[in-house]
Amino acid sequence: MACISIHGIRTAAAANTNFLGSHNYQSSAKLFFTGDQSCYFYSGQRPFNWDSLNLQIFHHGNSCRRLNSHRSFSPVLSSLSSVNGHSSGGERVVVLVIGGGGREHALCHALKRSPTCDAVFCAPGNAGISNSGDATCICDLDILDSQAVVNFCHEWSVGLVVVGPEAPLVAGLANDLVKAGIPTFGPSSEAAALEGSKNFMKGICDKYGIPTAKYRTFSDSAAAKDYIKEQGVPIVVKADGLAAGKGVVVAMTLEEAYDAVDSMLVRGDFGSAGCRVIVEEYLEGEEASFFALVDGENAIPLESAQDHKRVGDGDTGPNTGGMGAYSPAPVLTKELQSLVMTSIILPTVKGMANEGCKFVGVLYAGLMIERKSGLPKLIEYNVRFGDPECQVLMVRLESDLAQVLLAACKGELTGVSLDWSPGSAMVVVMASKGYPGSYEKGTVIQNLEEAEQVAPSVKVFHAGTALDTDGNFIARGGRVLGVTAKGRDLEEARDRAYQAAEQIKWPGGFYRRDIGWRALSLKQCSSTG
Repeated sequence: MACISIHGIRTAAAANTNFLGSHNYQSSAKLFFTGDQSCYFYSGQRPFNWDSLNLQIFHHGNSCRRLNSHRSFSPVLSSLSSVNGHSSGGERVVVLVIGGGGREHALCHALKRSPTCDAVFCAPGNAGISNSGDATCICDLDILDSQAVVNFCHEWSVGLVVVGPEAPLVAGLANDLVKAGIPTFGPSSEAAALEGSKNFMKGICDKYGIPTAKYRTFSDSAAAKDYIKEQGVPIVVKADGLAAGKGVVVAMTLEEAYDAVDSMLVRGDFGSAGCRVIVEEYLEGEEASFFALVDGENAIPLESAQDHKRVGDGDTGPNTGGMGAYSPAPVLTKELQSLVMTSIILPTVKGMANEGCKFVGVLYAGLMIERKSGLPKLIEYNVRFGDPECQVLMVRLESDLAQVLLAACKGELTGVSLDWSPGSAMVVVMASKGYPGSYEKGTVIQNLEEAEQVAPSVKVFHAGTALDTDGNFIARGGRVLGVTAKGRDLEEARDRAYQAAEQIKWPGGFYRRDIGWRALSLKQCSSTG
């Protein structure tokens, strides 16, 4: 008999022997050992009836797959609190989250809280996700190899795959998973063209009367420059394809616009993504992010959020992948949200169905609330949760995320409603110095646990971290951490998020000090008016 310790619980581990004290359950369970005496537990069988135990033990180095966190037992352990198989209802499910950034960490964190979620895997994940216990990270699973992902899902009885980043979607991962009979939250490659090709997205807008900025598409640099000169500045130049959030230039001078065209069409700085450019009118107003879950025919809105794209305080400097966000966004009133659903989201969903490529997943509409009209226009679509908006949405969501996403996969969103925590949430992104340009990798980050102790509502999501040989967290990306907090209102959420950020010792990082400034200024003006 082997006797091991799992998070302080002494466990007798042998075939057909007691587990967790005097309680047994009828299931095929597996314990995995690594060299540090830590272990991992997984069971794909449900419901547990606590009658008898068939426990299989595999030592690291034998035939088992190594699961990459000594705390990865937590997601499953939490599900065992449902003694005698009683749960909150709904289909029990094991979930695989695809991706390894802050968005995926937030999704894992929300799924771990789902009462019907038996276990959460994340591929490839990251060091922070593993260490937090929010998911079991499978770092050696190639997420661009559809067959490898399908095989893993079959091996581990995965009943739901949630695809985080856009690249696997555009490459067709969802197509292959659905073909293999695995429920997948994320659109097909055909439907993912809403993000994969801005020209495709604009064409859908034209055909189905969806309000967006006036535009033209070019593959010839001289023709693009002639159009820019004719339209005047400011003007926006975009790479047609996926460019990791960097293929958009808001040009305030003709020289900037011409250089953007040359960068994409002549120098090839964005590779195949820049083989065509979209030149569109500059819209003045306030940007907002709108998310809707879609099941192919129906859509339900999520709560509103607002991102901060510019790298510097006061919305200065170059665009980034996002330096912070908050939810809800006051600019998106209930009336505006209803208008966005009727004029933008639902026409898109119906249009995609008419085109023979039904959309299943989350539609992320980047909006401009025009200053002159007060009406929303679509800037662009993303076909996955935004980052960092996902972080504030997931900490506010109180519904069972696993069941909601399963309903979307099955075309059953009609009648589904979502519960949200009251108050506000804010995330402050900590990035490597130099981002969005060149930056140093490998700088040490300390005091992350102290940051999360500022308040119970604080959660630090990891976007680009790894562990060094001494066990220290180090930065390995541009955007590295998302310090997130909830509060009774936006002021409290902001104060907690910044208090937590100040606890983190990272000389190689920086963050904006004014996340939420638009909403807070608006509230201040309304209170003094």
